[in-house]
Amino acid sequence: MSSSCCGSCFRCCCALFVCLFTSLFSVGFTILIYWAIYQPHQIRATVGSATLTGLTVTNASVVSYRLNVSLDIYNPSLRVGIYYDTLDTDLRFHGASLSGASTPSPAEFYQRRKSWKTVNVEFDGSGVGVPGNAGELEKEIGLGSVSLEVAVDARVRYKFNGVRIRLKPKVWCSLTVPVKPDQGRGVSGALASGDRCSVKY
Repeated sequence: MSSSCCGSCFRCCCALFVCLFTSLFSVGFTILIYWAIYQPHQIRATVGSATLTGLTVTNASVVSYRLNVSLDIYNPSLRVGIYYDTLDTDLRFHGASLSGASTPSPAEFYQRRKSWKTVNVEFDGSGVGVPGNAGELEKEIGLGSVSLEVAVDARVRYKFNGVRIRLKPKVWCSLTVPVKPDQGRGVSGALASGDRCSVKY
């Protein structure tokens, strides 16, 4: 192959690379400008309330309970709406999952700018095995309060002027629920309001 052919191929590849780089840079710059103009902010979440009923530990390894949690989610963006496509929820105790069935309501919704939305999550655990942590849970029950964590993995789309950006925020909420015996049905308790949850993107 002659050196002129090699030089021609090299120039062609360079031109293609420059064209591709320019296109990617233009798209990225356009998205950045939209982001700067419309300023989508990350969501905020707070525990509105929580009700725990029928919490029991049997054989030092099996847990049963029912927990209803209301999460207040805020979209602080001035010009951007958010589509919530999925909400995957999990209840944990010292990192160990306690979730039996969990049902968020609503499971999908659209949130307007500068607005609050309440999502109710019902956890129904019947005979959940947690052999490594049930003993610690029994100790906390004896002390009159139970520390739990609610984890929410969300899939959202930020929408502004036809442009949509998909993100996966993770919401982590800590609950300390005071409990007391409930007429032979384990222990129960309620939390009127909780702390602000952490949100990571």
